[in-house]
Amino acid sequence: MFANLPLTALRTFESAARLSSFKAAAEELAVTPTAVSHQIRSLESWLGVPLFERLPRSVRLTACGQRLFDSLHGALLDVTQTLDQLRPQRSAGNLTLTTTPAFAALWLIPRLGRFYAEYPEINLRLDASTGLVDLHQDASVDLAIRYGIETYPSLHSQCLLNECFAVYGSPALVTGLGDAIPTLITLRWRSSGLYALGWQAWCAAAGTEHWLNEAPQREYDEEHYALQAAIGGQGLVLASSILVSESVASGLLVQYRPEINVPGAGYSMLCVPGRERHPPVKAFFGWLAREVG
Repeated sequence: MFANLPLTALRTFESAARLSSFKAAAEELAVTPTAVSHQIRSLESWLGVPLFERLPRSVRLTACGQRLFDSLHGALLDVTQTLDQLRPQRSAGNLTLTTTPAFAALWLIPRLGRFYAEYPEINLRLDASTGLVDLHQDASVDLAIRYGIETYPSLHSQCLLNECFAVYGSPALVTGLGDAIPTLITLRWRSSGLYALGWQAWCAAAGTEHWLNEAPQREYDEEHYALQAAIGGQGLVLASSILVSESVASGLLVQYRPEINVPGAGYSMLCVPGRERHPPVKAFFGWLAREVG
């Protein structure tokens, strides 16, 4: 049934497709770039369709190539996991997750103790970075939790949390504010327009548009810095209902004008199609779904 499958060529193709480079695939497989090119051309000839577009400094999958990669990558992950389970001294499950520093510090890490208690055999490595990881090319990363309104049609995705934005301050500040104009604690986001529009929408709903021009402002680069400033009584902060949840639950922050909030974006958990079947990934998907449920 499988006697005629070009297994070496398929393994070479998976590496080149994942890395978008024949040279990088050659380094990973410990062969020459010429050998990689030969295997790819052999596979294309066997199939009768082109799998890559050859660009000046890289390669790009054709529609047929993408279809083959989506199937092959998941299949190889399944085989790798089965082989690992069959070894007498099986290695512990490893899981690498990338997300933003703010989501990691303010929402995920306070809850991870429950994950470790449920799955003590899984070693979780957390990569907290604002850089965007290409999951198709970086096979060392299993999962990404991303924020925004974008969709990712080439990835397996699960919507985790939808947020709204509201204004928060320390209990003492909110209680004593009255009609005074507060200091506004703001963020300098890379997508700064989204946050600025949030303040405008909130102030419009609250009838406090004059704050935008009259209120003193303190600006921070990261959400957790802004929340710490608000906890310290330095002003009011417009914050994500998701990222502020632990501070509110512990009584460090309270919502100002709780009847007013504005829509935000959301967080999604993503992986390369097929990897969601890998047991550590499947376990984390399930745990996180229960955690937010």
